[in-house]
Amino acid sequence: MWFTSRPHVMDLYLVLVSVRTDTISHQQRGKSPEPRCWSMKSDQSNDRLLNFKDGRRSYDPEEDQESSEVPTGPSAQQHQKHLDSIFMLLEENILTFVKNELKKIQKVVSSDYPECLEKEDEEELDEEQRRSREAFVKISVHFLRRMKQEELAERLQSRLLPADCQRELKSNLKKKFQCVFEGIAKAGNPTLLNEIYTELYITEGGTAEVNEEHEVRQIETASRRPARPETTIRQEDLLKASAGGEEPIRTVMTKGVAGIGKTVLTQKFTLDWAEDKDHQDIQFTFPFTFRELNVLREKKFSLVGLVHHFFSETRAAAICRFEEFQVVFIFDGLDECRLPLDFHNNEILTDVTELASVDVLLTNLIRGKLLPSARLWITTRPAAANQIPPECVGMVTEVRGFTDPQKEEYFRKRFRDEEQASRIISHIKTSRSLHIMCHIPVFCWITATVLDEVLKTREGGVLPKTLTEMYIHFLVVQSKVKKVKYDGGAETDPHWSPESRKMIESLGKLAFDQLQKGNLIFYESDLTECGIDIRAASLYSGVFTQIFREERGLYQDMVFCFVHLSVQEFLAALHVHLTFFSSGVNLLSEEQTTSPVSKVSKDEPEPMCLYQSAVDKALQSPNGHLDLFLRFLLGLSLETNQTLLRGLLTQTGSRSQTNQETVQYIKKKISENVSPEKSINLFHCLNELNDGSLVEEIQQSLRSGRLSTDKLSPAQWSALVFILLSSEEDLEVFDLKKYFASEEAFLRLLPVVKASNKVVLSGCNLSERSCDPLSSILSSQSSSLRELDLSNNHLQDSGVKLLSAGIKSPHCELETLSSQLPVL
Repeated sequence: MWFTSRPHVMDLYLVLVSVRTDTISHQQRGKSPEPRCWSMKSDQSNDRLLNFKDGRRSYDPEEDQESSEVPTGPSAQQHQKHLDSIFMLLEENILTFVKNELKKIQKVVSSDYPECLEKEDEEELDEEQRRSREAFVKISVHFLRRMKQEELAERLQSRLLPADCQRELKSNLKKKFQCVFEGIAKAGNPTLLNEIYTELYITEGGTAEVNEEHEVRQIETASRRPARPETTIRQEDLLKASAGGEEPIRTVMTKGVAGIGKTVLTQKFTLDWAEDKDHQDIQFTFPFTFRELNVLREKKFSLVGLVHHFFSETRAAAICRFEEFQVVFIFDGLDECRLPLDFHNNEILTDVTELASVDVLLTNLIRGKLLPSARLWITTRPAAANQIPPECVGMVTEVRGFTDPQKEEYFRKRFRDEEQASRIISHIKTSRSLHIMCHIPVFCWITATVLDEVLKTREGGVLPKTLTEMYIHFLVVQSKVKKVKYDGGAETDPHWSPESRKMIESLGKLAFDQLQKGNLIFYESDLTECGIDIRAASLYSGVFTQIFREERGLYQDMVFCFVHLSVQEFLAALHVHLTFFSSGVNLLSEEQTTSPVSKVSKDEPEPMCLYQSAVDKALQSPNGHLDLFLRFLLGLSLETNQTLLRGLLTQTGSRSQTNQETVQYIKKKISENVSPEKSINLFHCLNELNDGSLVEEIQQSLRSGRLSTDKLSPAQWSALVFILLSSEEDLEVFDLKKYFASEEAFLRLLPVVKASNKVVLSGCNLSERSCDPLSSILSSQSSSLRELDLSNNHLQDSGVKLLSAGIKSPHCELETLSSQLPVL
């Protein structure tokens, strides 16, 4: 094939020679060389205007004649001779270049040409040489097509241009991801990702089933889980061959709560690829975020067009046949997706060049109908995992929070003073709420920011010990930064100016409105609905950089979010508090949307209705999405916390009598046999109100050995569960006989059984009645139970069958079972 077409390829060489011959003939006739103009209508001139990447303008003789005088006489002859010599040398250089490049091109289009040789050759070229070669390849492809040598043109284009495209893509992705801002959107000094990146704890296994619990509940469950060996996976192995399998997994889903590090994980993966450190079996990596894709939900693209839209390097290289390459698509933030992702009703699409909505493109890409050769990596918060059908996911991984040693490591790195670091670590351990939240890296950063400021200003004073106190201090620290940095004020000046108050009030309204809708990211339309101008939002993000963030997507589309979900929940609670005590409107009341609640009396405010409706609303939530919001709202009712916000809060809040009434209302709800998860959150609410009476009462009975099951109320049973779940020692080995050897006690303490590593139930008078709930624990994905002693009980055959079903469950991870029943 090549030899029959070679004379045609040499036409390129002959064209260059003929141009030089024409020039010489003009010179030999004693004439100045006239510019050779190609008519746009002639066959000879078709497509001869070439665009070079560096953007430099080509030489225009007419323009040159207008701007310069032509030398005459002897000097003109000297000038002409000098010009002749330059062009003779230029011709030699160009012809040498053309000959060498044509030889390389001939090798490239040979069917047996190994791709690795081209890559090795490319590595020896500098940037200017690469650009020259790329331009020449485009010229050659153009001439081959004019000569009707389509097959050779395609082969040349497919073998050389992708390498140039890949190099350009890697360069741009490296610039994009090599720097990060820890916790800050637009302010501060950028930090190299490779310098601050800490290997994340990623576990393999599980399913894409949804977990709709509030993420605070999920990290509380994780914090109680005893340490044990798990199947872990490194970031660099995520998209490689599966264990025991030869082929790489097509689609990987990585779950993790907000702020756990999923986005940074994808950025590190992409950066390693762009820097040639890893994943070099992949030819193209295309990282997308659902935030960016949301903006295009009303538009239509082909898959090729969508890639070209986000990655212009592929458009410039005219790469369309992605099935010929090993391609990875990264889709970060499924939980932020506002596309329908209708896998059941969307049309089937198999053509990468066919136009469709972004929603249709994504569903077909994920299902494997579109570009089945591609590999996909999707990240999401747990609650959104079920948007992707389980059969479309090859492997599920989970990014876990900091372990206890990692928490200590973080604070010792953050605070170089060893004594100061030890004090902070000890303080965090004394507060169950703070210790649990520090599983999340972003919360560790918030805590460090607050404690650093508190230790400077209070000189060893009392440190915040509840979540509400921590977030109030965080807000105050940011307002001080604004006052000093942006307003030119002094450290001692009042930091709540009218402008700052207005900003926080606006952000609070946005936080509450969007929390009710379940939105963590906001577009211009969301801001408009809340009465916030897009320019004002941009200003807020520039001033309160560590609270509210602005991100710019492709073509400068603006997306806003709070630095973490917990910050949004705190500001939402603050908005509800401010609204009630300034206008009397209870935003949590069902009636307030149709008929405003009467104003609170200035003499006798009655905020109990606010707190009762908040407790009721949180208990009604099926997934606990208001759990943390409730803790913050109740915490804001304390006078000590309101004092910290003096200047922002112009009205005094509830009195101590109201707080006592709220405490009694919460205890009443605990006694009503609410679910263990809801009960645990209500105990955290009591902690925010500085009331530990119920827990202390049970602890005293435990210490004295006078705890009797006959006398325990439902609230006291719940308190006992809360105490035991907070005890790492009891969760390692839970022996029911240490408390009460009875079936009633077992059924009351099921949450402790589920959270424990080893459970001893021997001789506890268990019957068939206990087998069904125990079977449910054994088959639960979130169960920590690995060793179980059931000896000396009366389970009956029917009970044994129930237990057998739980043990046979694919989710059962029981390793040791002690029982006198042979069938088990």
